Amino acid sequence: MPDEHSARQSAETDLFDYDAELRPHNALFRAAARVGARDRVLDIGCGTGLTTREAARAAVDGSALGVDVSAPMLEQARRLSDDEQLTNIAFEQADAQVHPFPPSSFDLCISRFGSMFFADPVAAFTNIGRALRPGARLVLLVWQEHDRNEWASALVRIRAAAPADGPGAFALADPVVTETILAAAGFTDIEFTDVHEPVYYGADSESALANLLRLQGFRDMFAALDADTAERTRARLRATLAEHTSDTGVYFDSRAWIVTARR
Repeated sequence: MPDEHSARQSAETDLFDYDAELRPHNALFRAAARVGARDRVLDIGCGTGLTTREAARAAVDGSALGVDVSAPMLEQARRLSDDEQLTNIAFEQADAQVHPFPPSSFDLCISRFGSMFFADPVAAFTNIGRALRPGARLVLLVWQEHDRNEWASALVRIRAAAPADGPGAFALADPVVTETILAAAGFTDIEFTDVHEPVYYGADSESALANLLRLQGFRDMFAALDADTAERTRARLRATLAEHTSDTGVYFDSRAWIVTARR
């Protein structure tokens, strides 16, 4: 029977490493968030909690609450926060579109690629807005259009599928659409800053392939394929990753927006 340390390592390695993928994006996002020492921070779609932990460390006299719908990611977020002995941090499993946040309780809401998947974005940001005090800031990192993100166009082509309609990674890609959503939800002073940084998938094509296969979309795709088709698809994926391999790892081009607004 595996010991507790082995079980923990297994659980962590089963999760896609978004923090490694997004390291350059995260540095820019952290700078834009400008978490203050007394801020009460709400982190939407916090995943394994890196951005929440960074907020908690900055808000030395404040607090940070991370919410996400993924129980496994939140379990890891709590373990990592315990390891860092952070006492001003908490995590909740919740859908931010409908969760009853305490009203006017936060000074800052942040979300690193966690705000694009709401079924009703106006309702979601209205609900989030109620949780913010008047004048509170909103700082989002969202993907730009599908065709401006090489990681998406290359990988979707391999999966032989078009970008999904409705809520998805590119739901807030259009600044006009996003500004309309946020304004309808009660936000003002809405601004967009272009982010042009690569995404990272691994040190080499084999480790990148293993990392990608931790994503639910790829797991589901391969589970639905017969053995021969799966092998051919895996070979195409491996070749595409090899084409994007440099001396420092496997990278794909990407474009994103940092969106800022006030309640």
